[in-house]
Amino acid sequence: QVMEGEPYFHFRHRGTRQRALSRHWGWHMRLTRDPQVLWFEQQTVKRRSKRGTGVVPTDPWFPKQWYMNNDVHPDLNILTAWSRGYTGLGVVLTVLDDGLEKDHPDLAANYDPLASYDFNSNDPDPQPRYGDGDKNWHGTRCAGEVAAVANNGICGAGVAYNAKIGGVRMLDGSIMDIVEAQALSLQPQYIHIYSASWGPEDDGRTVDGPGVLAAAAFHKGVSQGRGGLGSIFIWASGNGGTNYDNCNCDGYTNSIYTVSVGSVLGDGHRPRYSESCPAILTTTYSSRTTSKVQIVTTDLHHRCTDKHTGTSASAPLAAGMVALALEANPALTWRDLQHLIIRASKPAHLQAEDWAENGVGRRVSHYYGYGLLDAGLLVQAATTWAGTRPQEKCSVQALQVPRDIGSRLTISTDVSSCSQSIRSLEHVQVQLSLSYSRRGDLVVALSSPMGTTSTLVTVRPYDISQEGYKDWTFMSTHFWDENPKGIWTLRLENRGDDSNTAPCPLLSPGQLSSFILHLHGTDEDMPARRSAATATDECLRRDELGDCEDCGSSLYTHQGSCLSYCPPRYYGRARGATPRDSARVCASCHPSCYTCQGASANNCTSCPSGRTFQDVTHTCHHP
Repeated sequence: QVMEGEPYFHFRHRGTRQRALSRHWGWHMRLTRDPQVLWFEQQTVKRRSKRGTGVVPTDPWFPKQWYMNNDVHPDLNILTAWSRGYTGLGVVLTVLDDGLEKDHPDLAANYDPLASYDFNSNDPDPQPRYGDGDKNWHGTRCAGEVAAVANNGICGAGVAYNAKIGGVRMLDGSIMDIVEAQALSLQPQYIHIYSASWGPEDDGRTVDGPGVLAAAAFHKGVSQGRGGLGSIFIWASGNGGTNYDNCNCDGYTNSIYTVSVGSVLGDGHRPRYSESCPAILTTTYSSRTTSKVQIVTTDLHHRCTDKHTGTSASAPLAAGMVALALEANPALTWRDLQHLIIRASKPAHLQAEDWAENGVGRRVSHYYGYGLLDAGLLVQAATTWAGTRPQEKCSVQALQVPRDIGSRLTISTDVSSCSQSIRSLEHVQVQLSLSYSRRGDLVVALSSPMGTTSTLVTVRPYDISQEGYKDWTFMSTHFWDENPKGIWTLRLENRGDDSNTAPCPLLSPGQLSSFILHLHGTDEDMPARRSAATATDECLRRDELGDCEDCGSSLYTHQGSCLSYCPPRYYGRARGATPRDSARVCASCHPSCYTCQGASANNCTSCPSGRTFQDVTHTCHHP
């Protein structure tokens, strides 16, 4: 082929693979040596996406998806991640639950049988069991949050609407250690992310965690899964808030191998069902008090619902956001992702009395971890992240002889021996054995040398057990990136009612027999790395109030910010104030449109809830 008017020629050769990225050695050498060839280049397929299609999905219920369509501020910032081209393509995720309606019209195109299994009936089909009040809807709802198909005219859109989704049916029958282990280790070289919203009873009196087999599955998953990068386990923090439960008494949520996700209402308040503990890493939305619309997703019998709620609704949203990050950078390890989630979570408008700044200047809460997860920040941080150095672990036996607890006990321990191997902390674990006359009355807190105090367990009034804690491991993420060097202090205190004393007044109500401090981290100085949040400012010129006036020619100016897309009810156009003005702005659509390509009523591309879209006229009408 000869290019018109240009001395360029396009040669095809049968011996070169069509999509080869490496150059063909023989032809490369021959053309290099030919004096008549001034320039040549082997052509490769480039990834290009149409810019005209728009970022905002056209699904009829997307206008109801308040947590991702810019209706609340801040939302989860999913549109920014989509505008950068990340939709979960190439990522495989499975929901460990009560089944998956694989033929649901909003899931079928993304359903992956290789990421699915039924461990309750021992067959490959995860279809839920119907009848009995149709109570096995949970897995199908969680799956839709992650991977409901976009732009197909059905329901809404999943966070990672181009990801592959599988389902594991395991909760609709007898749940044994081996069933959990099999589910957690299903196809670990094929599945990237496992999302789970279950655990021990959230009754405020149980202390329980994975058995021997499930614990081994977690460890094998992070060390060998995903080609050695580590399986990603996303976990709901628990719904025991009304029972004053604490998620550090749940060994799944407080495992260092799981990302524990908390919940917040649309207005920034704490849901009454949400549990608190320092194992929670991040938070997403779970419900809304100001409207009847909760989380929008797929439901049994090919239906849609806008009534999904609870921390079990929060975890899949986080799982979908992690899928976007893995598409942006497939080389991330399980620890890299926890580092990135912390950096992409923001306290925002989340309300709690316990927000505190840790030793590296990050604000953190026992209810929300590091705050509301931001998908735009997460994918931005993922693309530029340099991998972390290997995980180091240092354990200190902090108790030489058993000690009476009485009404309070303080133990201090110097961990200078660990400062050779660990310069920046990740997870900190406290392994305790103690007896106590009423376990739920004990508050346990740990303070770091940098002055951060983390409450490992709060008062649990319904926990009247006399068993104490037998080799139980608490975990905190609040010391992340701190330098561990110096004196750590453990405090145990009876905060229950005064009547809780030993049967005999002369005896202590309990005794601490073992305290081991496990520090995990790396020998790198992590705070020296620049955070994703301090990335270069995209604004070229600001006004006196600090709002952006000019975002250049590649971004849109909208409400004082620079965006790579225009949100629903707006469309992008040139500002055109002067002939040489290359700036772009987001201008308002006609009030009848939800998304549009221009200002008039016949420029609509999708409609708000309650209106129907006319293909021919590009208008929205009341049915």
